[in-house]
Amino acid sequence: MSLSSSSTASPRPAPLHTDLPDPAPPRNPQGGLKGVLMPVAVVLAIGTIFVSVYLAAFHAPRPHDLPVAVVGTQQETHRIEEGLESALSGGFDVRPYADEAAAREAVEHRRVYGAYLTGHGAPKLLFAGANGPSVTGTLTGAFGPVAGAGGHRLAQEDVLPASTGDTRGLSIFYAAFGLVLAGYLFGMMTYQAAPALRFRQRMASLALFGVLGGVIVALLAGDTGFGALPGSFVGIAGMTALMAMAAGGATMVFIRWGGAAGAGLASVVLLTLGNSTSGGVMPAPYLPGWLHPLSDVLPVGAGVRAIQGLAYFHHDGLGRGIAVLAAWIVACAGLLYVRDAARRTPAAA
Repeated sequence: MSLSSSSTASPRPAPLHTDLPDPAPPRNPQGGLKGVLMPVAVVLAIGTIFVSVYLAAFHAPRPHDLPVAVVGTQQETHRIEEGLESALSGGFDVRPYADEAAAREAVEHRRVYGAYLTGHGAPKLLFAGANGPSVTGTLTGAFGPVAGAGGHRLAQEDVLPASTGDTRGLSIFYAAFGLVLAGYLFGMMTYQAAPALRFRQRMASLALFGVLGGVIVALLAGDTGFGALPGSFVGIAGMTALMAMAAGGATMVFIRWGGAAGAGLASVVLLTLGNSTSGGVMPAPYLPGWLHPLSDVLPVGAGVRAIQGLAYFHHDGLGRGIAVLAAWIVACAGLLYVRDAARRTPAAA
């Protein structure tokens, strides 16, 4: 009897590929009544959330514990605090400062949003026009009557005016909104236009999108474009690139893990909650209590504050912004890799 069969090599296990392409999105056409109602229900639900969140944030905005500085005696500080509380209950967090220099530095570094200086002669209000007309209006409207109660007319000084190319202080918001919208669209398009990309290729595409997006925004908004954003070109381009990558990566995660529902969830988290809490229209202290915490953890809010710090406020929020956006990018890449590995393991087995 031939023993040749025993010499035949046993089949080796299939190699585990470390970078398999993503599968094409499954086709699951819906027909009949479900196909009629599903798009209506999903889109109306997203629209309702959008309208509700934006109305809650901006229908009657008012500050909540907006930090302001007061330079004066303890008695004067107490009187001013009572006057502000009477005018707008819970609106201000009054912080005493020793002198004008310390209060001015606090305004310039955005530790406070305004500083009220008392002493000999008319009181003076220091503010930063770069915070936007809403903050300026709030401060002058609140401190004007306080000065008037003492028989004085309020003097004002804008220590950090907005750029001449950004007269309404909204350029950062619109730049961020457009960039996050582009990231959302990229996250969807990458699976629609190139469903078979390998993980490494998809990450390279995300990085390329972020870098080019950041450079384009910096060119358009900076001195080479509309002159709306002063500050370092490299810094602005870098922060906007991180924002674009975080938004694109988050959308990819929602779609990769949530399927068809992921696109809707991404629009709610990034476009609705993210942009409404970004602080680009009004600072976070103007948000309702249930929205305020999102400003610190969502990519848009962290990025907007960092860009404002780069443009005006001596890098305020820059370190935190980089940390938050980097955490989003790394977490999204990890979740996409885990999803890819989970799909690969049964095939290898």
